[in-house]
Amino acid sequence: MEAHIYDIDFTKAAAEEKLTRHDVMAHVHVFAELCPKAAAIIHLGATSCYVGDNTDLIILRDGYDLLLPKLAGCIHRLAGFADQYKSLPTLGFTHLQPAQLTTVGKRACLWLQELLMDERALRRARDDLRFRGVKGTTGTQASFLQLFNGDGSKVKELDQLVTKMAGFQRSFIICGQTYSRKVDVESIAVLSSLGATVHKICSDIRLLANMKELEEPFETTQIGSSAMPYKRNPMRSERVCSIARHLMTLQGNTLQTAATQWMERTLDDSANRRITLAEAFLSADSILVTLQNICEGIVVYPKVIERHIRQELPFMSAENVIMAMVKAGGDRQVCHEQIRVLSQEAGAQVKQHGLDNDLVERIRKSPYFVPILPYLDTLLEPSTFVGRAPEQVTEFLQEEVYPVLEQYKGQIGKPAVLEI
Repeated sequence: MEAHIYDIDFTKAAAEEKLTRHDVMAHVHVFAELCPKAAAIIHLGATSCYVGDNTDLIILRDGYDLLLPKLAGCIHRLAGFADQYKSLPTLGFTHLQPAQLTTVGKRACLWLQELLMDERALRRARDDLRFRGVKGTTGTQASFLQLFNGDGSKVKELDQLVTKMAGFQRSFIICGQTYSRKVDVESIAVLSSLGATVHKICSDIRLLANMKELEEPFETTQIGSSAMPYKRNPMRSERVCSIARHLMTLQGNTLQTAATQWMERTLDDSANRRITLAEAFLSADSILVTLQNICEGIVVYPKVIERHIRQELPFMSAENVIMAMVKAGGDRQVCHEQIRVLSQEAGAQVKQHGLDNDLVERIRKSPYFVPILPYLDTLLEPSTFVGRAPEQVTEFLQEEVYPVLEQYKGQIGKPAVLEI
C-alpha cells in the first residue's frame, strides 16, 4: 500500500465513481487493483466519513497555517504605515461628520487592532481543532472492538496512533458518523469575522480616496475607467469588499448545516460543505493577498488633509480660544457669545456661499480678541488637537503588534503581487 501512494490512477477513479456513484468506494476499488494483497483489508471497519471527515480536518488545519502568515503580512505592512504617519494630524469622523482630530497612524491602528483580533481568533480556531480519529460507523468503535477481539485498549491505542500520525494532539472522544458540524460553524465564523474586518478597512480607504486624502496603489499604465480617463477608481478595495461580503454570508450556511444534522448524521451536508469550506478559505486568502498589496502601496496626500483640517479646525478651536481669553482676564460667557456669533457668520459663508471657513480671520479682526492675537496661531496648531494619538500608536505597536509579529518571523516580508 505504501509503495503505491503516488501512482494512483485518478482518471480511472473518476470513471469508477460514475459507475458506483460513491467517491470513497471508487478509490477503494482502484487502490485495491494496485495492491491486490491488501485488497481484502482496505477500508476494513472504516466508513466514508473516516476518510472524508478526517481529511477535512487536516485541510482545515493546513488552511489556517496558510492564512495566518498572510494575515501577519498585512499586520506587518499596516504597522509600518501606522508608525510612519503616527504624528500626521487628520480629521476624525463620527457619524461621517468631522469630529476631533486624530492622526493618520492612529486611524490605521483601529484597523490593526481588529486584524490582531482576527489573528488571535484564527490561531485559536486552528489550535482547537481535534481529529475525528478511528470511530467507526456511528462513532461507537464497534467494528474495531470486534477487529481486536474485544480489547478496548487496542482500539483506543489505534485511535491515538492514527491521530498522532495525522499531526493532531488529540481526537474527539464523542462523535457520530461525522465530527460535529459545529466545528465548521466555529471554523468559518472566524473567517467571516475576518471578512468583516477587511471590508471595514477597505471601505474606509474608499471613503478617504473619495476625499482625496489617500489612495490605494495605482500603476502608471493602469486605467481607472473605460469612459472617464481621469478616474482613479479604488478597484482593489472594491474587489476586497465584494469578496469579503461573500465570505461573511458563508457563516449562515454552516449554521444551517449544523442545525439540520439528524441523529448521528445525514448526507445533505456533504455537497454543501464541499462548496462552503473551500470558498471560505479561498475567499479569505484572496482578500488577505489583496489587502497586503494595498497596504504596501497606500499613498497619503498631506496637503489635502491639511486643507480639510483648515476648513474645520476653526470651529473645533473655539474651546481653546475661550480658555485663552479667560486666562487673559475675559468673561467665559461673554467670550462664548462672541465666538457663537462669529461662528454662525463663518458657517454661513461656507454653507450658503461655498467659501472657505474664515472664522479665524473674523477673530483677528474683532477688537474683543486683541489680548490673545499674539499667540492665536499656537492655539490653532493641529498637532495640539490630537491628544496622545502619536504616543498611543507607539505603545500599541510595541506592546501588542510586534509581539504577535515575532511569532511569524521568517514567514513575512515578501511583497504581495496581484496579477490582475
